[in-house]
Amino acid sequence: MQFVAASKLRRAQESTLAARPYSDLLDEIISDLAAVLAGDEHPLLNRREEGKRLIVLVTSDRGLAGALNTNAVRFASKEIVEHAGELELVSVGRKGRDAMRRARVPIVAHFSGFGDRPKLEDILPLARLISDEYEAGTYNQVDVIFTRFVSTLVQRPDMVQLLPIKPTTATDSGPSGTRIRGIPGSQFIFEPAPEEVLNELLPRYLGTRLYQTALESCASFFSSQMVAMKNATESADELIEDLTLSYNKARQANITRELIEIASGAQAR
Repeated sequence: MQFVAASKLRRAQESTLAARPYSDLLDEIISDLAAVLAGDEHPLLNRREEGKRLIVLVTSDRGLAGALNTNAVRFASKEIVEHAGELELVSVGRKGRDAMRRARVPIVAHFSGFGDRPKLEDILPLARLISDEYEAGTYNQVDVIFTRFVSTLVQRPDMVQLLPIKPTTATDSGPSGTRIRGIPGSQFIFEPAPEEVLNELLPRYLGTRLYQTALESCASFFSSQMVAMKNATESADELIEDLTLSYNKARQANITRELIEIASGAQAR
């Protein structure tokens, strides 16, 4: 299982790292648009006080991956407890669903894991569910909790706010922390109209962001599973050595005892 996870990890890691620049730049563009446009232009830009909070929890369907799913569930539980309020949950992956059911968190929908190779078309039903319910006014905030892939040895639970979109401010800096942005939205010219642009861009934003979380979770799963199986193999080898040593000691003690009995019997004659 360690070797299988290692072979799948490389492909998952390459897909995750390759998709990050596109996802990050799309987030930047959407944040700029949210700074200059309002809910009148598109329902997904509405900011409202009424409604529930929706949390999308992404875990795996399978176990044998160390503390990966436990950490994600613990992170989600802490978020729910610290920010009390009316909320509902959408689970992606069996491990998260089972844990939230035991905690009696209301689950409105469940999606099975997206497999070893997540595809964008697999994410679209979840994206459509979120967009439809948000436009209907059911929720006033949508967050997604997943495990971010940092390295082969480090996977960190994280939370990203999907809706409402956080607008960029004029003082926000770039990823390096050195670039100062100009007036948000000043670099955009809308053609033919903002409404038509947003109708195409915002659904793509939701799908891309959710697709990125699926890729991150997939890479994190294989990394954690590879490390867990490596540790399990090493522990099994140590156990075999200890049991072999114990067996040899017991065998030697039996041989010594039999020799003593034979020698004692010969002397008695």
